Amino acid sequence: MSTKLNACVIGLGSIGWGAAVSLLREGFPTVAVDIREEALAKFVAEGGRRAATPAEGAAEADLVMVFVVNAAQTETVLFGENGAVAAAKPGTTFVICVTMPPSAMSDICARLEAAGMKAIDAPTSGGSGKAASGETTLMASGPDAVLDGVMPALEAMSGRIYRLGDTCGAGSRVKMINQLLAGVHIAAMAEAMTLGAKMGVDLGTLYEVITGSAGNSWMFENRGAHVVNGDYTPHSAVDIFVKDLGIVVSEAGDGCPTPLSDTALALFKEASAAGMGREDDAAVAKLLAKKAGVKLPGVED
Repeated sequence: MSTKLNACVIGLGSIGWGAAVSLLREGFPTVAVDIREEALAKFVAEGGRRAATPAEGAAEADLVMVFVVNAAQTETVLFGENGAVAAAKPGTTFVICVTMPPSAMSDICARLEAAGMKAIDAPTSGGSGKAASGETTLMASGPDAVLDGVMPALEAMSGRIYRLGDTCGAGSRVKMINQLLAGVHIAAMAEAMTLGAKMGVDLGTLYEVITGSAGNSWMFENRGAHVVNGDYTPHSAVDIFVKDLGIVVSEAGDGCPTPLSDTALALFKEASAAGMGREDDAAVAKLLAKKAGVKLPGVED
């Protein structure tokens, strides 16, 4: 049996948490880094180890996986004070699982390689549920030999791994398109649920019919259930799609029209400005319902 890689997971949000516990479940010695004491204590209770800083976490790691929010946070945990890169062993593999502009991902991977490290661009999709069960979709790009070296660890946290090329940035380009569709589909779900409520349709019945019909989407099925149940506990927050659709619109620029992304981004921005930024992204339905003068399940006036 081959020796398991020593892993460090930086960022125990919904996806990072799932990756870290999946690695533990498959026997990979794993240390976690997070700014939240409660997340670290919970991880230790699962049998993992904790580190106070990215530098401490990366010092003995063969593999460092990064699950922070954006490019700026990635820069900080890698290259900032007490950053992982300065403390890591030469040749350590860094797997960057952060949704960011492809241009930023390419730059970060190039800096890692210049520092004597190996780099993989590997954003994920699937949500907190699939992350917890080790079934996320991984959109990976980077040198084949580097991917081969960490594939057992990636397989521990992923149900599907797509190898999208040997250059960092390719994975992030595909993830950007995924987020375009995800954000637009959430906005469409919110609009459909609001219109149904305005017309007096029972939302539970509407949900049942649509999820068995051609109008269904993964996001309608997943987030529509949040609206029907009146549960806006954040699994992926409104502000995440302010960021991600912002990446889509910015990267597309003037060269490719993105009218649906533009509209969905405006909706998420408005919901964030209305104080819903940290709520589940399905909360955009609450914003539309208020404008329509209808009451959604579980929402107080």
